[in-house]
Formats: sequence, structure tokens, C-alpha cells
Amino acid sequence: MSSVDFLAQEKIWFDKTRYDEAERRFYEHMNGSSPPTQDVGANSILQDIARARENIQKSLAGLKTTLCNRASGQPSLSQQSQLSSSSAADQGELVSRIKSLELENQSLHKVVDDLRAALSKLECRVAVLEKSPVAVTPAPAPSVPYTNGTTVQQNSGAPVKEEEEEDDDDDIDLFGSDEDEEAEKLKEQRLKEYAEKKAKKPALIAKSSILLDVKPWDDETDMAKLEECVRSVQADGLLWGTSKLVPVGYGIKKLQIACVVEDDKVGTDMLEEEITKFEDYVQSVDVAAFNKI
Repeated sequence: MSSVDFLAQEKIWFDKTRYDEAERRFYEHMNGSSPPTQDVGANSILQDIARARENIQKSLAGLKTTLCNRASGQPSLSQQSQLSSSSAADQGELVSRIKSLELENQSLHKVVDDLRAALSKLECRVAVLEKSPVAVTPAPAPSVPYTNGTTVQQNSGAPVKEEEEEDDDDDIDLFGSDEDEEAEKLKEQRLKEYAEKKAKKPALIAKSSILLDVKPWDDETDMAKLEECVRSVQADGLLWGTSKLVPVGYGIKKLQIACVVEDDKVGTDMLEEEITKFEDYVQSVDVAAFNKI
């Protein structure tokens, strides 16, 4: 901040000397003493100094206002450059928008021309259709029977459905034809071939994957012998898979063995029954997992 701005913003009590002088005179009047000439002269000097400072502050304030007005009236070089750059950007944006509008206008003109061409083609087709004669099928004349030489006017509103049914009855061949017999024989032959082909196709066999947990009696059970006994169970539709020993606790391990079975031939009940027959090695059999294949 410059010294000019500091003096312009400084707040000074210029009339303090006057109030001090008035206060001094009041107390002197109360006490009954007259003011000395030296104090009066000092007070006048102080008043002159205060007036001079007040005039200086006023002149500085006026100078600051004039500088502010000039600054607001004439922008700086940076502001001018910013204004010029913003105006150039606005002009570029305006040019781009004008170009886009021109392109859009051209595309709209093209669409309008296409629509006009399609409309003209449609008008030509309508004119051609209007000129071509329309074939009108005449309605069948009602039959007028004769009764004793006098004609009887038959009701024109008689249903046409009866005549159509009679025509359909005439078309039916009650005795059949050779073509129908040949078609029937061909149909039977194709049905027979389809049945034979379907019979030759192998039927889908439902299978399941089973994971069994075979638990021994204690930790002294021979697990190799136990697995051998389990795999000795054989049946049609039974295939044994991989196996492993899984620790249970206190040194005891269980045999976890997988197998694939055909659902129609082998079940879990049969497996449990056959494996538990080896009572010397097997304590229990549980199904750990059962999945359809």
C-alpha cells in the first residue's frame, strides 16, 4: 500500500485540540484562574497543524478518486488483450455454428427433394391404378322356378352358404381314388422308417457321481485293506474313481472315495449295504456329495 492510499484511508480526530482546549477552559473557569498566554499560542499552532493535515487528506482523497475514475474509463493492456481474445473466441464459435447450420440446411434440402420425388412416384402409380379398369364379378342371378306357367319371385336374400356347401359335397369323392391310396401308403412307409430310426438310436442313460465317506473304527484300522474291500464291491453300472484319506481327529482318518453309477441299476442304499458288510474295517458309510451327470 502506498503512502497516498494510507493517508487517504487514515482516520484522524482533527478537532481533538478544540475539545481539549474547551475542556481546559471549562476547568480553569471553574477554578477561577486565567489561561497563560503560552498555552494559547501553542493551541493556535496545533489548530493550524490540524487544519493543514485536514487539507492534505482532502487533497489526497480527491486525487485517489480521479485516479480511480481514469482507471475505470481506460482499461489496461491486459484487460484489452483479454477482451480481444474473448471477442476472437466468440467470433470463432459463431463461425462454427454458422457452418453447422449451413450443413444442416443442406441435409434438410436433400431430404425434402427425396420426399418430393417419392411423392411424385406415388402420384404416378395412383393415376395408373385409377386408369386401369377394375374387374367386377357379377352377382349370380337367383333361379326363378316356374309353377303352373307363372313365375315365382324367389327371395333375393337367400343364403349363399347352402350353395357353397352343395358344391363342396359334389367335390367329395365317396369312393376314393388311386392317388389317395398312394399317399396313404407313402405316409405309412415314412412313419415306419421314422420308428425304426428312433428304435436304433441309443437311449440316454442317466448317471450320477457319488462321493462316499467310509469311516474306520479307530486309528489302528488298516486303511489300505479297507479301500481294497470297498473296491471289491462290483456291480453292473458301477465304476469306482479316485480316493484319498482325510483326517478326522485323534489320529483317525476316513476314506473318501468317488464313484459313477447308473441310476437305473445302482443306488446309494445298495452301496452302503454292501460296504458295511465289512464289519471288521468299516464303522459307517455316509454320502458326502451326489451330483447328476
